[in-house]
Order: sequence, then structure tokens, then C-alpha cells
Amino acid sequence: MKNLIIALAFGIGLTGFAQEATPKPNRADMEKMTPEQRQQKHLAYLTKELALDAKQQEAVGKILAEKSAKAQDLKAQKNTRKATGEKMTTEERTAFKTQMQAEKADTEAKMKAVLSADQYQKWLDLREENKAKMKERRSGGM
Repeated sequence: MKNLIIALAFGIGLTGFAQEATPKPNRADMEKMTPEQRQQKHLAYLTKELALDAKQQEAVGKILAEKSAKAQDLKAQKNTRKATGEKMTTEERTAFKTQMQAEKADTEAKMKAVLSADQYQKWLDLREENKAKMKERRSGGM
């Protein structure tokens, strides 16, 4: 009887190791992707989550492309500043923040025009979830 229990425990233990772990995408994998690849991945995710039709996919794809291009420009400006060692003045920081808020509002308006009311609300909820996850990661909550 004792041998049976040991064999059973051993068998159950081995089945736990037989489970295939699906690797989670990490930051390094995302950085290796081109902006177009990240955009396509984001579009596929939104298509799945929001049940977008073909027309909506095309419109959302254009919005994401615009957003991506603006982000690349800002990142290039930031890297140029960082390379020269320049710091932003208070006025520049305020102008930058205002510009970012205007772009966010513009993106929201475009998405609201493309998505249905339910899809738009779900998109806002997804954004808030992602924002919370990022806050948790930055605070070392992993």
C-alpha cells in the first residue's frame, strides 16, 4: 500500500512537469518588433477584443498608423535631446504635455467615430486595464 501511494504521488508530480508553458511576450521581444509589426499585433488584438468588422479594421489601422508615426517622431526628438544632454525647460515640458493631451483627445474622437458605443466603452476599459498593469509593473509589483 505504501508503494502504491509513493508511485501515485510520483506520477502526479511528473504530470505537473509535463505541462507545456506558454512563454509570455516580454519587453525585449516587443522592442525587436518593427513599429509596423507592433501596430499589426495591436490591431489584431483590438479586432479580437472588440469584434471589429473589415471596415472598422481598416479605419482603426489608419488611426494606429498615425499614432505610431507621431510616437516615433517624439521618440526621435527625445533621443536627440538625450544624446546632446539637453534638458527640457518648464515651458517646453508644459507644451509637450499639452500636445500629448491634444493627441490623446484626437485619437479618442477618431476611435469614437469608428467604433460603436459598446466597442468604444470596451476600448476605454481595455486602455484603463493596460494603464493599471503598467503602473503595477513600474512600481515593481511583479
